[in-house]
Amino acid sequence: MLTQHGFIFLMMRLLGLVGILMMLVFYAYPQGTVSYTDQIYRGSIKSVECYNAAKQGSFPLIHFRTDEQLVLAFDDLEGRSRNYYYTIEHCDAQWNTSRLLPAEYLQSFTEDRIMDYSYSSGTVQKYIHYQLRFPNANISPKLPGNYLLKVYEDNDPTRLIITRRIYVAASAVSIGAEVVPSANVALRAQNQKLNFQVTYAGLNVQNPYNDIKVVAMQNGQQQTAQLNTRPTYIRGSQLIYNDVNINDFAGGNEFRHFDTRTLKLNSERIARIFKDTANTVLLLGDASRNDNAYMFQYDNNGSFYILNQDGRDPATDADYTYVYFNFTAPVSLPKGDIYVTGKFNNYNLDQNSKLVYDAARNRYTLATPLKQGVYDYQYVWVNAATQQDDSKPLEGSFFETENDYQLLVYYRAPGARWEELVGYQLINTGRR
Repeated sequence: MLTQHGFIFLMMRLLGLVGILMMLVFYAYPQGTVSYTDQIYRGSIKSVECYNAAKQGSFPLIHFRTDEQLVLAFDDLEGRSRNYYYTIEHCDAQWNTSRLLPAEYLQSFTEDRIMDYSYSSGTVQKYIHYQLRFPNANISPKLPGNYLLKVYEDNDPTRLIITRRIYVAASAVSIGAEVVPSANVALRAQNQKLNFQVTYAGLNVQNPYNDIKVVAMQNGQQQTAQLNTRPTYIRGSQLIYNDVNINDFAGGNEFRHFDTRTLKLNSERIARIFKDTANTVLLLGDASRNDNAYMFQYDNNGSFYILNQDGRDPATDADYTYVYFNFTAPVSLPKGDIYVTGKFNNYNLDQNSKLVYDAARNRYTLATPLKQGVYDYQYVWVNAATQQDDSKPLEGSFFETENDYQLLVYYRAPGARWEELVGYQLINTGRR
């Protein structure tokens, strides 16, 4: 094990940390192209967090006409202050723009500058930390619904830095739900089926089959969300969604995790920590869990938390480390690629999350810069022939897995040009 780690560390030194960092800094999403998803458009932007201020790492949703706020926080590794502005755009249930004028969904101003920023202190990697609380006196939504939060530079919306999906929910409906085994007998040990009902007595619904939509999400993952456009049947003012073919999710497995809150000692899942021109953390080797029986282990359902036990303010004194993932190559799978995903990289399957195969050691490896904290992650297999991605071949899938499910109810009022988010419910399978 030490020989392998020594080899990786030597190769890292030979390649040059500066070169790796510059490659990451200048990678960018095409400028001026708006993606209505969670995206980072400049490679120097790291550690983007967006959550309800009441709980770090929570789902980015606030309730309409309350004092709840969202927190957006991120670091810029280029190390010089910039003029970052932000605004929001109203969207429908499927994240298409509602094509409303800003004055129709915004109070006060239509954009604002991020004024809360601070420089890192005592860290090897220098950065500037930016933070925003929303809504505020300058930007506040008039309508409930989906909103795309956009951050851009120098008051120029084409110079995008970050986009994040956020949710502003009214409480106009009531939601009841349960998680049961899949109706498909072959998948009963692997899948979790979500059955639910929506009571809309307080709304003016003319056609329940067209006016109301419900989105079901597992652990806040946008990529696997399921859109329900029609209920299975209607009972008075209650919509029932329990068809055998809908809202059937792979249970997955508990997320893997590692802890870099301190760099003074090796915590669980940490093999070695090197300190030189940059901090380097080598994780213990991972292997497939597909053939294992289910075993409960505590996780954060894919989330990550920026934390630092060695300092006082993790926003500015938590350092960056190059985290090395390494995974034993599976022997029974067809040709394909392996990615490491979690909320820390928005579950994106791209070059920044793709592991490289080392034929000499029969392992897949990836080095990526991450700020100190606690991270959940999983491995995803992408079949080369079909380009289908699936975590089950590497992680397994079990009905017993503890997951969060988010239910979001959308309503289009008669004659309205937009959809509103009128209900939200969080369901946890551990509280069945």
